[in-house]
Amino acid sequence: MNRRNILKAAAAAGALGFAPRIASANAVYAPAPKGWRTYVLTLRVEPKGDARKAWIPLPTFAAADWQRPGDVSWTGNAKVAERVRDPKYGAEMLRVEWAADQQSPVIEVVARVQSQDRAVVPGQGNAPPLSAAERALNLAATDLLPTDGLVRDTAQEIVKGKTGDLAKARAIYDWVVENTFRNPKTLGCGVGDITTMIKTGNLNGKCADLNALYVGLARAAGLPARDVYGIRVVPSQFGYKALGAGSQNVSKAQHCRAEVWLSGSGWTPVDPADVRKVILEEPPGNLAMADPKVAAARRALFGAWEGNWVAFNTAHDVKLPGSREDAIPFLMYPQAEGKGGFRDSLDPDKFTYRITAQEVNA
Repeated sequence: MNRRNILKAAAAAGALGFAPRIASANAVYAPAPKGWRTYVLTLRVEPKGDARKAWIPLPTFAAADWQRPGDVSWTGNAKVAERVRDPKYGAEMLRVEWAADQQSPVIEVVARVQSQDRAVVPGQGNAPPLSAAERALNLAATDLLPTDGLVRDTAQEIVKGKTGDLAKARAIYDWVVENTFRNPKTLGCGVGDITTMIKTGNLNGKCADLNALYVGLARAAGLPARDVYGIRVVPSQFGYKALGAGSQNVSKAQHCRAEVWLSGSGWTPVDPADVRKVILEEPPGNLAMADPKVAAARRALFGAWEGNWVAFNTAHDVKLPGSREDAIPFLMYPQAEGKGGFRDSLDPDKFTYRITAQEVNA
């Protein structure tokens, strides 16, 4: 899709202004708050080669209505293991350093967290106003999320004729759902280089690409928005195989979601990337946009998400404390560094790390 066709598609998607109705009572995807669930995440890191530094994201993001972080503990043979925070976004991580002569470096982190389903009516409610500082932070450009040039032009075309933040947020959501696709060949969750996506017309990737596109377009349209980086921990209660963890081993179950700030509902959950995941991966696969399962997910994921996922942070362009390397786009995977730089965080078998998740009684 070239730039001209992108803008034509923007206008067409903007005219939709609504999500399809569920076509069948057999397709139900309707997250709603109905009680807290408690999960225990265990992450074991045993870096190979000369890697003697590591940074482990912690599920300590707090949100009164959908996530309560709990205790974090660790064991191992590191000479340094300390909880630290990114100074800009507050992303919390465990910074680990082993002695240079440590033969078998290892650390195991156990984190307890509670989560529940979310569901709001976008634009309605009594959420307190967003502070000036938070508004500025969540409207700002980042290295991979510019808000000028092609991104601004595309955003303005999408929201053309729309009145009010809710209508604009909805138009951008519909446009991303209609005009992107999930690419199974994308490594990990993607990178989120939205300028390249728009410039080339290759509007594909995974969650850190597609939801980043939503966030960047929303910011360019004047709507505070943010990516929320986390991990799926258990299967979907609605039977969607694409939208839950497939086993207790969640080493590759990372998932980025998004939020947009709307007066009334406050931080409002949106996840167009998961709509595209349902289209591609929900059995039998390659579903049509009008398929009842797709329609149900599309309707729900503008204003709701399921509590089978926990959040790490909302940080961009993270400079890991004590690292010699440049900032990373986001902190959703464990990171390790040796003399040759970062290890491949997307390959847990070679890194080495393993993340398991289990639901427990509170």
